[in-house]
Amino acid sequence: MSHQADARRLFDNRGYTGPQIHNQNPVHLLEKPIRDRIITSYYWQEQCFAINEATLCDRAAAMTYIGGTYGQQKPSPFLCLAMKLLQLMPERDIVLEYLHQKEFKYLSALAAFYVRLTFAPKDVFRTLEPILADYRKIRRRTREGAHTLTYMDQFVDDLLTKDRVCGTSLMKLPQRTVLEDLGQLEVRESPLGEELEGIDDDDDDTVEVRNREGSTPVANGNGVGHSDSES
Repeated sequence: MSHQADARRLFDNRGYTGPQIHNQNPVHLLEKPIRDRIITSYYWQEQCFAINEATLCDRAAAMTYIGGTYGQQKPSPFLCLAMKLLQLMPERDIVLEYLHQKEFKYLSALAAFYVRLTFAPKDVFRTLEPILADYRKIRRRTREGAHTLTYMDQFVDDLLTKDRVCGTSLMKLPQRTVLEDLGQLEVRESPLGEELEGIDDDDDDTVEVRNREGSTPVANGNGVGHSDSES
């Protein structure tokens, strides 16, 4: 099959003179066994032929889960489209548009995975940390073929903290604190910071009321103090 032969030539490093990411052929950011399974898969041959950045969105919109390989090492559409992105190497603005659009959550997940594979460490943190506030539900397909429920923020947290996600080895990220010490990142403020400050203020108010009235407050789940006499 000519499409498969063309893919094999693209993935062969001998004589490769195209654009590089992390000093290598971009598709080599996926391990060779995974690449081999992808280019022989039905999905790659039937759904990933002659698509571009625009038509790739249609494929991603049709996805119903994230994942690596499953069953008899069958690559997921998610992995196939990730390799197609590595082949296309879209402009950064296009990748960020994929990431931040709200209509197709699996396109966002695919873009986050691509960012983790291809961006410099400081840009990985800068780009993906805001997505930790995205709590959309997504499905993950396990190696056994079962589907489990996860969330976008959990998936992104895995990308930021793990060296293997969706059956794929990732370039090791330096610790965030190291990049902070090098001046490449600002110290990250927790999104719970204001809430924690509010809890501290409530605690201070509770102590003040207890000292003034001599009553023993009872705190509810919201951190608001109530006296024993309240029903």
